[in-house]
Amino acid sequence: MSGSLSNKSSAEPNLTPILDMVFQLITFFMLVTNFKNNLIDKNMELPVVGTARSVDPGEMLQLLVNINAKHEYTVGSRVIAKEDFGPWIKQTAAQSRMTERRLERIKEDTDDLTTEIIVRADKSTSFRDLNVVVRAMQDEGFRRFSFRAMEKAKG
Repeated sequence: MSGSLSNKSSAEPNLTPILDMVFQLITFFMLVTNFKNNLIDKNMELPVVGTARSVDPGEMLQLLVNINAKHEYTVGSRVIAKEDFGPWIKQTAAQSRMTERRLERIKEDTDDLTTEIIVRADKSTSFRDLNVVVRAMQDEGFRRFSFRAMEKAKG
């Protein structure tokens, strides 16, 4: 009899294709994850203020500039020497203009950029060093600035 239960072999599913797909998905998500923490210099001590709060970036383009305790400029994991900072700002402004025009955020005839510059400065940074960064970026058309600080502990 072809339908008898005693002749039936036990069938086990082949898990190899499923495991392959799961591994590929894990690999994909690891590669496309944006690691924003890599942009932050964790050796810095930010100044403390009473009203510091996080900002929702929305769809605004942002550029994070760090000024560490050694008065070095860092963007991401790249340290930019003081003498190279001016040319770097010019190049960054040109790239931001192209991106904003492509995204239709600014018109062809304007020089003002909508990219927000986020400045994180060590608490030992002088106002003069901070002003150098802001002035140089304003000269290239950046108009939106945010400064980061630590929130004052309540108690």
